[in-house]
Amino acid sequence: MLIVPERDIADLMTREAAFDAVEKVFAAMASGDAYNFPVVREAIGHEGALYGFKGGFDRADLTLGLKAGGYWPNNLEKRGLINHQSTVFLFDPDTGKPSAMVGGNLLTALRTAAASSVSIKHLARADAKVIGMIGAGHQATFQLRAALEQRTFEKVIGWNYHPEMLPNIEKVAAEAGLPFEAVDLPGMAGADVIISITSAFAPSLMADHVSPGTHLACMGTDTRGKQEVEAGLLARATVFTDEVAQSISIGEAQHAISDGLIKESDIAQLGAVINGTHPGRTSEDQITLFDGTGVGLQDLAVAAAVVDLAVDRGIAIEVDF
Repeated sequence: MLIVPERDIADLMTREAAFDAVEKVFAAMASGDAYNFPVVREAIGHEGALYGFKGGFDRADLTLGLKAGGYWPNNLEKRGLINHQSTVFLFDPDTGKPSAMVGGNLLTALRTAAASSVSIKHLARADAKVIGMIGAGHQATFQLRAALEQRTFEKVIGWNYHPEMLPNIEKVAAEAGLPFEAVDLPGMAGADVIISITSAFAPSLMADHVSPGTHLACMGTDTRGKQEVEAGLLARATVFTDEVAQSISIGEAQHAISDGLIKESDIAQLGAVINGTHPGRTSEDQITLFDGTGVGLQDLAVAAAVVDLAVDRGIAIEVDF
């Protein structure tokens, strides 16, 4: 079995490699060549932690495995560790033997950012100039860096529940040579692309905060009860997702579905757009929304890519198991 520890991930996996892996696996999902297993996610009754498993099998690339991990809300304050902790395990699909164990913390951040940037590539207007960020935490910086590579943006605007955190994304904008402006939520009407990346259980972005032609990537809702945007916004939009089953159960669409505003059949896989079996955006004033719930196959795809890179560079640790 090969081990690629967390400390080596930053030197191996790039945003570009993560983007390519996620785009490819989304396409495989839509074509039926890859599928995810049901998600297990539980409050363990200790340290306020949520812990779970996401897994799947990609027949095209013969990638089988799971990611184990979750959210420990006290890690940063108590231990100086990031709150999200995870590890990816890969298995030989021919024999069932474990083939690799890979640090999953940075990979999770990169694959989540890659998913929203894939949606921007395929769904945002070509002339998008202003990108809006709702959320300014650790993951928001990954989201913004990846998104800025998909269009020739000219300005970044941002809002956060805690305004004192906005310098996190202002710094990323400055690195890209772009002006940044803190706005109130109605000010998001000035954005051509909006990424929401919060852990909220109540909506902040309302339908009337979004202008015609906008593309939204809703990346924070991955648990029953979470919600970042008003359910009525999904009724106004053409909705895409990574996996429909997760979208309607633990994603942003869960609320619009339960309110009877949209049906499951109204939601399309982003992979179908990538494959060319769905037209994606069909007009300049259409609102498109990507419900990024986070699927196990994303984690397996980036982990498999990083194992290959580690082997090529001779830094993968081999152990008998």
